Amino acid sequence: MHSQQVTAEPPSDDRAGRDSTVGGVPEVLRSPVSGADRAPLVSDVIIAGCGPTGAMLAAELRLHDVRVLVLEKETEPASFVRIVGLHIRSLELMAMRGLLERVVRYGRRRPAGGLFAAIPKPVPKGLDSAYAYLLGIPQPVIERLLEEHAIERGAQVRRGCAVVGFKQDEEGVTVELADGEQLRSRYLVGCDGGRSTVRKLLGVGFPGEPSRTETLMGEMEVGVPQEEIAAKMTEIGQIHQPFWLRPFGGGIYSVVVPAAGVGDRGKPPTLEDFRQRLRAVAGTDFGVHSPRWLSRFGDATRLAERYRVGRVLLAGDAAHIHPPIGGQGLNLGVQDAFNLGWKLAAQIRGWAPETLLDTYQAERHPVAGDVLDNTRAQTELLSAGPGPQAVRRLLTELMDFDEVNRYLIEKITAIGVRYDFGEGPDLLGRRLRDIDVEQGHLYGLLHRGRGLLLDRTGRLTAGAWSDRVDYLADPTAELDVPCVLLRPDGHVAWIGDDQQDLDGHLSRWFGEPAD
Repeated sequence: MHSQQVTAEPPSDDRAGRDSTVGGVPEVLRSPVSGADRAPLVSDVIIAGCGPTGAMLAAELRLHDVRVLVLEKETEPASFVRIVGLHIRSLELMAMRGLLERVVRYGRRRPAGGLFAAIPKPVPKGLDSAYAYLLGIPQPVIERLLEEHAIERGAQVRRGCAVVGFKQDEEGVTVELADGEQLRSRYLVGCDGGRSTVRKLLGVGFPGEPSRTETLMGEMEVGVPQEEIAAKMTEIGQIHQPFWLRPFGGGIYSVVVPAAGVGDRGKPPTLEDFRQRLRAVAGTDFGVHSPRWLSRFGDATRLAERYRVGRVLLAGDAAHIHPPIGGQGLNLGVQDAFNLGWKLAAQIRGWAPETLLDTYQAERHPVAGDVLDNTRAQTELLSAGPGPQAVRRLLTELMDFDEVNRYLIEKITAIGVRYDFGEGPDLLGRRLRDIDVEQGHLYGLLHRGRGLLLDRTGRLTAGAWSDRVDYLADPTAELDVPCVLLRPDGHVAWIGDDQQDLDGHLSRWFGEPAD
């Protein structure tokens, strides 16, 4: 079996690419003599799965000259055209890496309101982001764009390669493919979805709840006027949740309707299944026809007990699954990749503080737990029972208060996330919005995936950490604090104006200073 391979030449400044090679494998990556019976080390990191999480992680690692091999079991990208939504925080991350303009041209902007349990409320005024909108984009398109981005950075992508086993030791991981080929790397990251082979082989528990209910979801054309659909939506939406027909443009509608029961997840629904359920719920099938894709989803909710065991890590749906209510799944995985990428790279490059890689689970596991809880809550609010509907009506009233509406939108779009960095101002541990600086916009300074010291006093310096942390002296920056230290993922790691205090936090996040 020959796997399809897509690759790109590493950038000319790739230090690993200048090492001498033996048999096509850089000497610096070869297994030590004591491990002569092992497969040669072909990469620093093997990523199982080339969905949005895996592709984004690969690109983030390549920013730091880490050798990356992405293994995808599917021979071709998904062909169905499902629309997904990029939330505010994900759009910010795209802007941090210079990807936003590339992505936006393929999507359709819409207001970020009405995301929590599909309760129709407007976007709160003055959301703290320059990207306060939802970008609807076809899933195959965003997957292609992120994969292309990773390849352009120098990642290798091999399709038709299913991981069926692995063994890890103190020096690396040997990965076995379905055709018997063995590959070796320093680390393995499972980004291979909710049924993750890597997670199962790793023996990590995946506790939670199985599906109790199921929903049909698809995109198709309809045969009745929009006015008729809107009238039925108003009538039926008060009784059955989830239920909607939403226009995407070009005559295409997103259709969501409760299923009759929990079916076989491996068997996709048919158009006739949709027609039957629409007639049962709304008294009409709206003349649906010409589907672009059809699927079913349940309300199974699970969270991996651990995100790391030795040299093997989990990210994206391999670490957490939940109903797609609020459209948080893809976004949560991409944000996992941003958190993990620079930390794993630091470990491989040799400058990571001892506990840095462990902060990946410490920070992202609670975030996923919060997403699981809010989707549980939304699922209840979408139930047809009198109790859940009474709570829904009450929450609908409460969301007329701007503070409540804002809190829920910030939760769904992840701009309300605050990591626990210890005591300090409220901004500590939060992401910093894309403020104006003398050189343009803050996020434009983060394209290289390095830390950033933003100094409004002009008295501080990144000093011996300048190989990992950029410096900008800008007294005009839109900040109400003197100086901030940003991690590569845009979260505020330190606030203050004292050099000695700063040096301690530089060591905490960026290791010992360079000689």
